[in-house]
Amino acid sequence: MNLFKQLWKSIYSPKDIASFRSQGIGKTIVFVFLLTFISILPSIYYLSSAFSAGLDKAEVLLQKEAPDFTVEDGQLTADTKVPVIVNKNGITFIIDPTGAVSEEDVADESNAFALLKDRFVMVTGGQTESSPYSMIPGLTLSNEDLLSFVDYLAGLKGVIITILVILVYLISCVISFIEVSIVALIGLLIKNLAGRELNYGQLWRMAAYSETLPTLFFMIMAALKTTVPNSTGLNWLVVLLVLFLAINEVPRAEKNS
Repeated sequence: MNLFKQLWKSIYSPKDIASFRSQGIGKTIVFVFLLTFISILPSIYYLSSAFSAGLDKAEVLLQKEAPDFTVEDGQLTADTKVPVIVNKNGITFIIDPTGAVSEEDVADESNAFALLKDRFVMVTGGQTESSPYSMIPGLTLSNEDLLSFVDYLAGLKGVIITILVILVYLISCVISFIEVSIVALIGLLIKNLAGRELNYGQLWRMAAYSETLPTLFFMIMAALKTTVPNSTGLNWLVVLLVLFLAINEVPRAEKNS
């Protein structure tokens, strides 16, 4: 049975998942790689779109909406007496040479990039990164420099996106293999309660295929940008339930009379 047929069967058939327990471990490992790749497809799309859109918006902002500014000797100076705050499609750009806007103010935004009086602050998905300009000795930066850098990044957009996708995929694969291994360990307890004779290797194979249903569900929810309450708990509940049903499909060992 090929991997895509196994993918389809493992969505709805615990009996088929149980039958996969005796296949080669290499095929199961390849299946985990495939399932992980499918699971991050929405992330790849939104990451690529957000990166491209961010470059375009940054270029427009620097050319048309940002005041002339310079970062020199660890301080920002700009041709404005008040903070300049621009919101473009959910991304907030801030240039503030006055000190009125704090790092905490920027952190309240979901997605933001700010040049403050003595530091830059970037917020992505609620996570804040901040660094003083003085961390880079001799730093001198102006509109033209930043615009040239944005143009440079735009030229390398394909390479940068590819690297980001590879990093996301590798990290996701590590997480997937750890999760399957933990599920298989819990499976040792389940198989004892169910009175089935299964070793850890067989349970690992079954655990990998038990991940299919929740993985595809959360992939679809991510594609629709729909938040699922208690997603982590729900994921573990469904995986363990499918594994339990698959273990019950394994025949009991016959007792010698």
